[in-house]
Amino acid sequence: MRHLSLFSLIFLWTFYLVGCTLGPDFETPPPPETKSYTDSKLPKKTVETKGSGGQAQYFIEGKDLPACWWYLFHSKPLNELIEKALKNSPTMQAAQAALLQAQANLQISTAAIYPSISAQFSPERQRFNPAIFGEAIVPPETFNVFFATVNASYTLDVFGAIRRQIEASEAQFDYQLFVTEATYLTLTSNIVTTAIMEASLRGQIQATKELISLQENILKIIREKFMLGAASGLDVLAQETQLAQTQANLPPLETSLAKTRNALAILVGDLPSESKLPTFSLTELQLPTELPLSLPSSLTQQRPDIKAAEALLHSACAQVGVATANLFPQFTITAGYGGLADRIDRIFDPRSIVWSLVGSVLQPIFQGGLLIEKRKAAIAGFEQALAQYKQTILQAFQNVADTLQALENDAKQLHIQTDAEQAARQTLQLTQVQYKVGAVSYLNLLNAENQYQQALIGRIQAEATRYADTAALFQALGGGWWNRPPIVCTIPTEAK
Repeated sequence: MRHLSLFSLIFLWTFYLVGCTLGPDFETPPPPETKSYTDSKLPKKTVETKGSGGQAQYFIEGKDLPACWWYLFHSKPLNELIEKALKNSPTMQAAQAALLQAQANLQISTAAIYPSISAQFSPERQRFNPAIFGEAIVPPETFNVFFATVNASYTLDVFGAIRRQIEASEAQFDYQLFVTEATYLTLTSNIVTTAIMEASLRGQIQATKELISLQENILKIIREKFMLGAASGLDVLAQETQLAQTQANLPPLETSLAKTRNALAILVGDLPSESKLPTFSLTELQLPTELPLSLPSSLTQQRPDIKAAEALLHSACAQVGVATANLFPQFTITAGYGGLADRIDRIFDPRSIVWSLVGSVLQPIFQGGLLIEKRKAAIAGFEQALAQYKQTILQAFQNVADTLQALENDAKQLHIQTDAEQAARQTLQLTQVQYKVGAVSYLNLLNAENQYQQALIGRIQAEATRYADTAALFQALGGGWWNRPPIVCTIPTEAK
């Protein structure tokens, strides 16, 4: 027992030696020193236009983005669809499984900091023949051997290699956590933009059908005038061609709508043939008018892709510490305590006790420059991760700047398209009246039709673009994930 107490003191003493960690300590790089996303000052509000989707939008600097930012579109079917997708989407489930795996790998790395303890019991029956030593007179003897021991092994983390590896694993877990958040943001954004695309296509289909009906009425008038001799057969053929061209625009739009619906079903996690998706129209969506705009200094802490790149940078920094610590000696202590007896009830007899205590030091001397090159590779990996981190930040600021400028121009474009549509409609109505009384030629009527068709479709597309770019701004600002509880992953029931 005196030897065991001595072993315990030595073990505790060496345990408290641990504390030195080599290699650089990670520090998050400072955010870019800029106070604006764009090179020119943004207006306080965008241009306002009468009609659907024409409200002025206000940029509110410093206002926080809500976690469920899609609620700002005030569409109950859209909210329910996203809620369903977050539960059923295989993409989201795969990201959560990867996060669970990263959590388990972190626990595996953490186990290396603790001693390894195992128990062993070996019953054995032997036959010994003294004749092998020249004792032919002594008869062979059969006997039992029982051996039970508890073994302990501990690698002292004197230079911090194990701690740095645990640090790297923690960073890898953080990386997967933010990849999961990015998957969450991408999934919700894709559902919103796909729903907006569906609404736009439905609007264009409805407008095309109205144009077809309008052109059919005009064709009827031209045919009546042709019967009276007031119009030529060429006018009739030209109007029939115009009608056919407009009708030809309908199937591609319907095909795009079907593909959009199929894509939406897949995002939700359903088969296209079995999904029961709601329908979306632009009139049922409400354009968010107060747009939260995070400060540039906060963007690096809000974008999940930047946080993921930061975690990879942290992991690469820790790997430099691991490679540095591997250049120094490794200290290991192994110990065993147990009993050896010919009968099982004598194993714990004080006279049967056996024990061992071994300390070892491993110092690499020559390995062909292997460890030095590994450290160089780790440093190069850190430099690569740092460059990728900087590039991710640049792309993030570009995303925000692009969407801000797009929103300003979208409002102007919708204003122009709305005015163009109104003017084209009035021109067409006036031209129709004049054509009936013979004041203008058919060519004037044909031009008025074409202008109205282009203006109507252009206005619908401009309105949908405002909705889509608003969603893109919320995505570019990080999606507000920090304002909701963190994602929690659980093992599926069928996998337990």
